[in-house]
Amino acid sequence: MAYINLKEITLIVGVVTACYWNSLFCGFVFDDVSAILDNKDLHPSTPLKTLFQNDFWGTPMSEERSHKSYRPLTVLTFRLNYLFSELKPMSYHLLNMIFHAIVSVIFLKVCKLFLDNRSSVIAALLFTVHPIHTEAVTGVVGRAELLSSIFFLAAFLSYTKSKGPDNSIVWTPIALTVFLVAVATLCKEQGITVVGICCVYEVFIAQGYTLPLLCTTAGQFLRGKSSIPLSMLQTLIKLIVLMFSTLLLVVIRVQVIQSQLPVFTRFDNPAAVSPTPTRQLTFNYLLPVNAWLLLNPSELCCDWTMGTIPLIESFLDIRNLATFAFFCLLGTLGVFSLRYPGDSSKTVLMALSLMALPFIPASNLFFPVGFVVAERVLYVPSMGFCILVAHGWQKISNKSVFKKLSWVFLSVVILTHALKTLHRNWDWESEYTLFMSALKVNKNNAKLWNNVGHALENEKNFERALKYFLQATHVQPDDIGAHMNVGRTYKNLNRTKEAEESYMTAKSLMPQIIPGKKYAARIAPNHLNVYINLANLIRANESRLEEADQLYRQAISMRPDFKQAYVSRGELLLKMNKPLKAKEAYLKALELDRNNADLWYNLAIVYIELKEPNEALKNFNHALELNPKHKLALFNSAILMQESGEVKLRPEARKRLLSYITEEPQDANGYFNLGMLAMDDKKDTEAEAWMKKAIKLQADFRSALFNLALLYSQTAKELQALPVLEDLLRYYPDHIKGLILKGDILMNQKKDILGAKKCFEKILEMDPANVQGKHNLCVVYFEEKDLLKAERCLVETLALAPHEEYIQRHLSIVREKISSSGFTERPVTGKVSDTVQGDKIPPENVKKINTDSKPTQIGKKSDNKSQSKSNKQLRKMAEKEVPQKPTKDIKEIEKKRVAALKRLEEIERILNGE
Repeated sequence: MAYINLKEITLIVGVVTACYWNSLFCGFVFDDVSAILDNKDLHPSTPLKTLFQNDFWGTPMSEERSHKSYRPLTVLTFRLNYLFSELKPMSYHLLNMIFHAIVSVIFLKVCKLFLDNRSSVIAALLFTVHPIHTEAVTGVVGRAELLSSIFFLAAFLSYTKSKGPDNSIVWTPIALTVFLVAVATLCKEQGITVVGICCVYEVFIAQGYTLPLLCTTAGQFLRGKSSIPLSMLQTLIKLIVLMFSTLLLVVIRVQVIQSQLPVFTRFDNPAAVSPTPTRQLTFNYLLPVNAWLLLNPSELCCDWTMGTIPLIESFLDIRNLATFAFFCLLGTLGVFSLRYPGDSSKTVLMALSLMALPFIPASNLFFPVGFVVAERVLYVPSMGFCILVAHGWQKISNKSVFKKLSWVFLSVVILTHALKTLHRNWDWESEYTLFMSALKVNKNNAKLWNNVGHALENEKNFERALKYFLQATHVQPDDIGAHMNVGRTYKNLNRTKEAEESYMTAKSLMPQIIPGKKYAARIAPNHLNVYINLANLIRANESRLEEADQLYRQAISMRPDFKQAYVSRGELLLKMNKPLKAKEAYLKALELDRNNADLWYNLAIVYIELKEPNEALKNFNHALELNPKHKLALFNSAILMQESGEVKLRPEARKRLLSYITEEPQDANGYFNLGMLAMDDKKDTEAEAWMKKAIKLQADFRSALFNLALLYSQTAKELQALPVLEDLLRYYPDHIKGLILKGDILMNQKKDILGAKKCFEKILEMDPANVQGKHNLCVVYFEEKDLLKAERCLVETLALAPHEEYIQRHLSIVREKISSSGFTERPVTGKVSDTVQGDKIPPENVKKINTDSKPTQIGKKSDNKSQSKSNKQLRKMAEKEVPQKPTKDIKEIEKKRVAALKRLEEIERILNGE
C-alpha cells in the first residue's frame, strides 16, 4: 500500500482549512434545528441508551412518524459537542471540518491503490475542494456522511489486506472489515454499500478477472469440462462471508426500524407517488441530474423537493435524451472496465463502483426516499468521480500536445471550485441566507418560499414572512403546510378572521379517510397540526369551545399516537372546567411518552384544579426527576410548598427558587418569592436583598415594592420605606394599602398631618367604605383638634363596623374630650347596626387610646409587643404575585393567589395600623 508523506497530509489539511474556515462562523440552519437544537438526546440528562432507541432526530423508532434514520454514533458525537460547548455552533462546525480533512487524507490513501502519486494527490484535492460537499461539511447534520465515509474507507482499506501470499485468505482484515462496516452503518445507512465495493475489488482487482474470463470459466464448469480453480473458490468463500455479514446487518437494521419504512408524502418526493411510467422516467432522469451537479456545481440548492424538478410524464419529454446519453456513457465505461484487462480498466471500474454503489440507497430505484435530490448524499459518489477525472487528466497530460493545457485547465478547476466552496459556505450562515440563495436557483419549490418565511418569522418580521408564505401557496396551491403557515402568520398579526380562513383551506386539502386504508401513510404528521392550530385559534371564543374539542378529537381519531392533540385537549378541558377529562387526556399522553417532563408538569396543574395539592406536588417532583432544570416546575412547585404553610417544606422551596433564578436570572418573580420566603423565616436582611433585586429587574413590580416598604416599616426603618412607597404610588396611585402605610408613616414618623390626611382622603375617594382609611382620617381630625369633626367621623366609621370595640372606645374618648373642653353643642349620635360584614379583628391588633399619643393613636402609646404583632399581621397580608408566564398551565396557582388576596384584603380593610 502506497505511503502518504507528511507534505501531502499538510497540503490536504491546509486546503481544507482554506476552503472551510468561514464555516466556523455559520449557525444551525435547516435540518440542524431538528437534529441538534430540538433533539433532547444531546442533553446529558437523557440516558445514553435512549440514543440507541431513537432515530437521528430524537424520535423513538417505534413511532410511526419516525424517519427510521438510525445513526446513534453520529448523534453521540453531537452529544460530545454539547458536553463541551452546549449549543454554540462553532465547535460543531470545527469538528465537521476536522472530519472532512480525515476523510480527504484516507481518500488519498485509497487513490494511491489505483493511481500514481501525482494523480492521487490531484484526485484528493478535487475531492477536498468540490463545492458539492458544502452541504455535508458546513451543514452540521452532514456529519453523518463524514463519519460514515471515514469507516467506509477504513473498511475498504482493511479488506485490501485480506489477500495473503499464494492467494491465501487472511481472516483478520476481513473480520475488521465487517466490524468497520457495522460502525459505518451506525453512522449512516449507506455505509453498508462498502461491501459491494469490496466484492468488486476482490473479483476484478485482487483476482484480476474480466467479465469474458468469468463467463468462459463458468461455461466450462457448467459443461463439466473443468473444475472451479482454487483461487476462485477462495474468492467465493470471501464473498460468501461478506454477503452473509451484510445480510445479518440488514436483518438487524430491519428489526431496528420494526419492519416499517418511513412515511413520505408527495410533497417530499412527488415522483414516488406518481403512476407508471412517470415514476420510472423521473427517477431515471434524476441520475444524470446528480451527475451534472458533480460535473458542474455552479448552481447548488439546499432543497430539491416538491416542484424543483418537474415530473417527466411522457416519453416525448426532451429530458429523456439526457437520461439516454447518461446511460450510454455509463454503459460504455462499464463495458470498457469489465471487458478489458489492464490498470486503466481497473481504475475506471473502481471509480464507477464508488460512484454507483454508494448512491443506490438514495437513487429511489429500489425504495422511495424523502427527497428528490440531496447534495450531501453525493459525498461518497464524488470520490469515484474525482478518481475518474484524475485518471482522465493523467491520460491527457501524458500527451505532450495537451500537457500545458491540461495543467492550466486543472488549475482553473481546482481554484474555481475552492472559491465556489468558500463563497457557498456563507450561504449557510443563517436560515435566511441559505434559503434566499436557494430561491436564486429555483423559484418553483414552495418549501423554499416557506422556509424563507420561517426565517423572517423567527425574527418577528411577520409582514414580510406573510408575503413569502402567500407566494408558497401560489407556487403550490395544494401545499397544506403553506396554508398553515399563512394562518399562523395572520394569527400573529392579530388578523384572526383571515387566519381561520387559511386554516380551513388547509383542512379542506387533507386527504379523506378511506376505510381499510392506513391514513398516516398518505399525510405528513406535521400536517395534522392544522387541527390543533385551528382549535387553538377558535377556542379563544368561549362560545366555540365544543367546536375546538371536536377538532382535537378528530386529530386523535386520525392518529391515535398524536401526543400534542392530547396535550392541547387537556388544556381546553381545564378551560371548560372538566378537570377529570383533562386528567384522562394527560394520562393518555403519558402512555405515549412517560419521559416527557412537560406532561408530568401539566398533570400537576390538573391536580391543582382538582384541589389535590399533594398529588400535584408529586407530579411536579416527577417532572423535575426527568428534567431537574424544568423552569416552570421549579417555580410553581416552590410556590405550592410556600403556600402550604408547612415550615419543613420551606428549605426545599428556597432551593428550587434558587435553581429557578439560575435558569431565569432576568425574572423578577423568582427573587420576589425568595424575599417572601425570607420574610416568613424572619430573615429580614436577606428578604430586603431579594426584594431589591426584584425591583431592580422590574421597577414597577407592585408586590415587591409594597412588601419592601412593609419590611422597612416593621423593622423600624419607616423613613426608608417612604421613597419605596413613593415609587409604588407613582406606578399605582390607587394602591390602597400603600396609601394606608404611607399615611401611617407620615403621621407617626414625619409628623406630617396634612400629608397623611391627603392619603386617607384619597383612599375614601376610591373606597368610601374602607374602615381603616376612615378611622385613620378620624384620627387626623382629632390631631387637628377638630373634635366635633372627629366625633362625626367616628360615628360614620362605627356605622361601617358596628362591632369594632376599638372604634367605640375611640368615640367615647373623643366625647369625653369634648365634654371636658366645655363644648355646648352635642356631637352627632349615630345609630349603628348590630351586624358587620367581614372578619373580626383580634384584640391584640386593636389600637389603644390615650390622650398623649402618636398621631395615629388617640390613647397611650402601645408597647413594642403590640407594634410587632400589628406589623406581623400586615406582613401576612402582603400581596403575593405569581410570575406571568406565557403558558396557561399556571393559571390555577394564580387563581388561588387572587382568591387568597381578596380574603386578606377584606381583613386588612378593617385592620387598625399601629
